[in-house]
This record gives sequence, C-alpha cells and structure tokens, in this order.
Amino acid sequence: MSTEQNTKPYVAIIIAVLFVSTSAVFVKLSSAPASIIAMHRLLIAIIIMLPIVFVKYRKSFKAIKGKDWGYGSLAGVSLAFHFILWFESLNYTSVASSVVLVTLQPLFAFVGTYLFFKEKLTLPAIAGGVTAVAGAIVISWGDFQLNGIALLGDLLALTACAMVTGYLLFGQNIRKRLDLIPYTFIVYGIAAVTLVLYNLILRYPFVSYPASDWVYFILLALFPTLLGHSLLNWAVKWVSVNVISMSILFEPIGASVLAYFILGETLHTMQWIGGGIILAGLYLFIRSYKRKPATINKKRAL
Repeated sequence: MSTEQNTKPYVAIIIAVLFVSTSAVFVKLSSAPASIIAMHRLLIAIIIMLPIVFVKYRKSFKAIKGKDWGYGSLAGVSLAFHFILWFESLNYTSVASSVVLVTLQPLFAFVGTYLFFKEKLTLPAIAGGVTAVAGAIVISWGDFQLNGIALLGDLLALTACAMVTGYLLFGQNIRKRLDLIPYTFIVYGIAAVTLVLYNLILRYPFVSYPASDWVYFILLALFPTLLGHSLLNWAVKWVSVNVISMSILFEPIGASVLAYFILGETLHTMQWIGGGIILAGLYLFIRSYKRKPATINKKRAL
C-alpha cells in the first residue's frame, strides 16, 4: 500500500474511537434498559442505511457466498452477545470491575490473531499492549471488586470481552471480500434481531419510553454505531484486529473527558495517571507493531 493508503485506516480508527467514546454518556443519560438501548441503536442504524442499501447495493447481496453470510452472522451474534453479557454483568458486579475485565480485549485479540491468522507480535509491541491494558486497569482500580457475589458478573464481563474480539476477528476475515455497507448491514441486522429476541424473552417494552430516550437512541445510532463501529469495520480490511483492539483502549479516556463536560463528573488523579499510561502503551504498540507480508495476504478462514 502507498503511504496515503497506510495512513487512512489509522486516521479512520482515531475518528471512530472518538465517536465510540460518546456511547457511555448517551447510555447513562437514557432511562431505558441497556439491552433496549443497544437494540434501538442498531435498528435505527439499519433504517438509516436501508435507502443506500436498496439503491446501490441490493444486487450485491445476491453475490455474497454462503460462507460469508455465515461469518457475517457470527459477527452479528457476537456483537449482540457482547452487549447482552456486558450489560448483564453490571447487575452483579461494579461498573469498574466490568470495565477492568472488558479492557482485556487486546489480550484476546493477540491470541485470536495468532491462532487464526498466524500473526506474530514483536516483544516491544506486546509490552506496549500490556502497558495500555494496565493503564485501563489503573483508571478503575480504586472501585474494583472481587468477591463471591461479583464473581458471576466478572465472568459475564470476561465473556463479553471475548465476544467483541470474536466480532472483530470474523470481520477481519470477510471484510477483504465484502464492501463496507453490505457487511455492516448484515452484522447490525443479525445483532439487532438477536437483541429483539433477547428483549422479548425478558418482556421489556419496546416503545414506551420518553422522547428524550428516543433522542439518545438516534444519537447512539449516528455517532458510536454508524460513525464509530462502521469506521472500525472499514479499517479492519487493512489493519489487524490487534491494532483496533489496542486503539479502543482510548475509549475510557474519551468517555471520561465527555462525562466531565456533559455530566459534570470529576476526573480523579488515577484517571489522569491511567490515561497517560494508556497513551504511552498505545504509542509503543503502534510504533513497534509489524505484520509480516505473508500475514497480510493470508486467505485462511476462521
């Protein structure tokens, strides 16, 4: 790839993480159950995408092979269960404990990309990854809980972490063959259907929410979903899940800054220290990260 082509995915990732950082604030402002919020953000995103899909991409769906439908469906189910398990974990453990475990995502990515794509990391890159994860833990360590009652929640959060890594790994596999719009439409659609079934089982009302909640649903569909996750899905065609997983660790920093200005939440010393450690780890990882040329062209399926 040219220098410009090499740069564009990283610019997209930076922009995407900034948009994804808005998610926590909008979710906290909404009064709806978390799984309802996740469902509506995806359903509204699909509705917004539908005219583009119908006009420009409806014929391309006929050319999608069964294997890619399968991987796209697995990515969608993984995304939905990431939301379900993570949100459900908050019923049993603290937000801080859940965040600590979910931020182990890069470690799952390191293992997953090695097993499925044979990607190997340099020692400085691994050191940068571990440093950034440590910074994320520092941000929440003061409120971290570990006891018998919280154990189930911790296990759910850890499984949610594995699910979001699976979502990105399946995406890396098929994004080389599918255009962004058809791919995201399939993934968001499958995830939305999964969440609809989940909310039906729990018998949550689908529509009886105040107008302010619907504003937040729309904002969640526009910013962290269409302008956040979609950009990450675009970038995963050219960069490894490792890079994206590492970059997502910037989300707690962005969310903390937005919470400070929008929600009036205080930024504690540990958040400043943890944020600095994350940035240092990300810098070391990105600077040291190398993919072998053979890895880039690897066609091996998951």
